[in-house]
Order: sequence, then C-alpha cells, then structure tokens
Amino acid sequence: MLREVEGFILTETPYGETSKIINVFTKDYGIIGIMCKGAKSLKSKNRVSTMRLNYAKFNIYYKKGKLSTLVSADILNPLKKIKSDIVLISYLNYLAELTNQVIKQSNNLAIYDEFIAAILKIEEGLDPLVITNILEIKYLAELGVLFSLDECVICGSKTSIATIDADKGGFICLNCLTNEVIVDKKVIKMLRMYYYVNIKSISNIKVEDNIKDVINKFLDMYYERYTGLYLNSKNFLKNLT
Repeated sequence: MLREVEGFILTETPYGETSKIINVFTKDYGIIGIMCKGAKSLKSKNRVSTMRLNYAKFNIYYKKGKLSTLVSADILNPLKKIKSDIVLISYLNYLAELTNQVIKQSNNLAIYDEFIAAILKIEEGLDPLVITNILEIKYLAELGVLFSLDECVICGSKTSIATIDADKGGFICLNCLTNEVIVDKKVIKMLRMYYYVNIKSISNIKVEDNIKDVINKFLDMYYERYTGLYLNSKNFLKNLT
C-alpha cells in the first residue's frame, strides 16, 4: 500500500552497488526499514533526501514488519544551521543514537514529537546543551529509571530538598545529607522544569552556565549508572565540548 510518512533517518546501510536501506523513525509506525533502490547513484533524485540525519517526508510502499520500498523522499527541514556546525551536528548525532536506543526499549511513539521538537529548537538557535538535557530527562521516564522529582530518594521527604546525587539516585533532603555537596536551589528547580516543559512551547530559554554544568554532569553520571547505554556519539560530544 502506498503511504506518505514523516520521519527522521537514524541509520543507513549500503545495499549492493547503488542501493541502500535506511532506518527511519516515523511519526506513525515507529522505526521502519526502507529499501531505497538506486539511491546511492549520483543521478538519483533520492540520493540527498535519503542521507542519514535527514528529516523528511517519504512516499513508500509500506510493509508492516518487513522492508518497505521507497518511491520518493522530500526534505522537510534541511537543518542547515546544525549541519554547518561540527558541535551542533555532534549533538544531533548523539540525540539520534540515543533516540534509536530509547524507542527500542519504550515503543512509545510520543517520543517522536519530543525528538523532532528538540532538533528543530536547536536548529532555531536555542542552547543545544539545555535542549539535550531536557530530552535526556524525559527519556529517563521511557527507560523506566527516572529519579523522583518530588521527594528525597532516601527518606521520601518532600521538603527541604538540598541536593542531587547520581550515586544515591536522586534528590537528597537536608536530614539525609552526609558528605554530598549542596547545590544551588536553581538546579532542583530547573531539573523539575526540564521534565515538565513542553519542548514545542519553548521560545527562549537561558540557564546560567554553572547551573547547566551541574545538571549536565549529574545526567551524565546518572545515565552511566542506571540506563546501561554507552554511546560512542556521547563520548565524541564530551571530547568536543
């Protein structure tokens, strides 16, 4: 059946001399494989539009559970700003790899809208680290390892939250502090905001560098300890930034 689908190309694999298979995260069907016959050829009208990390609209012969076949593809947003900057494209590469892993474990297609919204906000010029951290926190819920946003991880108290600690697994209140460093109250506030904010609704977001740094380091450590995900793109991004 011929169908039009919107999606983002997560991976591409050569197939023969002139063809390739692309794995596309789609709005309606999750991740699907699409055979792109002749798309590697320089003369192919689909050569550019079927490249990895493209956000596009695809006309395909859809086959559930099998390889679909491409008829045509048109780029929806070329992401020129991102793709002209090595740091921004490294963020995009990381988010694509992370999303690929998360959707395999979650199967919640609502992830698609969050992922695309994050990419488009980075393209608009919003802080890529903040947008990435927002998506990372939302993905923790999909992975089933989100820390409690309302209470101390040790005693369950909802008052006097003093800090956040990846080793302990979340927020810690004043009564349960041992040798943890107390963080700025803005860190606690922003972590909660990051989870609840609708990415599409963000028009401008400014976070102080010291607050961003604490949040990002916490999320890096938390992901390492509780998700089991070890992504090459993340390591490259760390070394780059």
